[in-house]
Amino acid sequence: MRTCDVAIVGLGIMGSAALYTLAKQGVDVIGFDPIAVGETRGSSHGSCRVFRRFNFESPAYTALSDHALTAWRELEAVSGQRILIPSPVLEAGPPGNATVAGSRAAALAAGVAADGPTTGAEANALFPAFSLPDGWDVVVQGGGGIVLAETALRAFRAAAPDRIVSEVARFEARPDSIAITTASGEHYAAKTLIVAAGPWIGDLLPKLRPHLVITRQTVGWFEPSRPELASPDAFPVFMLDTPGGFVYGFPDFEGRGVKAARHDLGPPARPDEWGPPAADAELAAVSDTLSAYIPGAFGRIVDRDVCLYTNTLPGDADGSPAEEFIIDRWPDDPRIIVASPCSGHGFKFASAIGQIVARMATDQAAGADPAFRLARFSSFAR
Repeated sequence: MRTCDVAIVGLGIMGSAALYTLAKQGVDVIGFDPIAVGETRGSSHGSCRVFRRFNFESPAYTALSDHALTAWRELEAVSGQRILIPSPVLEAGPPGNATVAGSRAAALAAGVAADGPTTGAEANALFPAFSLPDGWDVVVQGGGGIVLAETALRAFRAAAPDRIVSEVARFEARPDSIAITTASGEHYAAKTLIVAAGPWIGDLLPKLRPHLVITRQTVGWFEPSRPELASPDAFPVFMLDTPGGFVYGFPDFEGRGVKAARHDLGPPARPDEWGPPAADAELAAVSDTLSAYIPGAFGRIVDRDVCLYTNTLPGDADGSPAEEFIIDRWPDDPRIIVASPCSGHGFKFASAIGQIVARMATDQAAGADPAFRLARFSSFAR
């Protein structure tokens, strides 16, 4: 039986960020995940994710964004690779829109006043690919960008390739250790365990499953009708909160088309349900949004993908909102750390969250933000 100080089950972006941090610190760590970088499974695959400094979900995320930005830049310096491409982030919606108001509030709370376009007409003048209604509310924030997802995942894992076991693993808490068994029957023992298994986390921790919902999210790449208007120097990352749904997307920075998807929750799914491929009907709302509001980016679908969101339900013990992260010690055994910041807006924070859970794994007194605690659910309230 091989022993280690810290084991990590699940090496998506969160688990890999923790692996990287612990390995850099010289901690004896082993990570387990059967999914190789580049496979189209899990919630961390694909080329890119949005980075926002100011988050409409909560001004409390700004400090976490700033922490993550510093950590992303550190990863770039260590790996010698570009991880984060700067880009303005345009958010828009009908007058009185809560998304725009939330991002403005987060910026103001950080002492940053909006100085870009505030209406649809002003945004259209700045970004000619767009045709937003003139009276829509708009905020364009600086400090945003595009996280190169697969590049980041590879860079994290490259720091400790000999510490990765490419197998499914299950665990059992014992008095003297956390026992881990792989699918091939290999046995390991760890002093501390981080569980960062994305959509599979409810299978590993069944008590958590009633508080989670997993959904199928479809993504498309669209051939822009005006390629010169969809390039990174003329086109922002965008988030449109429209009557037909919440759609986000990226400039054509890869020469692959404009990537766009709905952020609204899709149909319920199980962790291993990856088929069938995204259908035209599933991407119809995205197509309609581009056609109506960003005609310069609209065109035929040239590629498609499927991802899974793992969202929390509302906190039934304290009335806290749904779609919040879980970063906490398992109440039944504080040697186990649960990391499930998987609600469709967590990826950008991964470089910071990896450091947070790594510290929790090596310092029993360390914890995460109280908003991420399990006690907001009745199953774990004390």
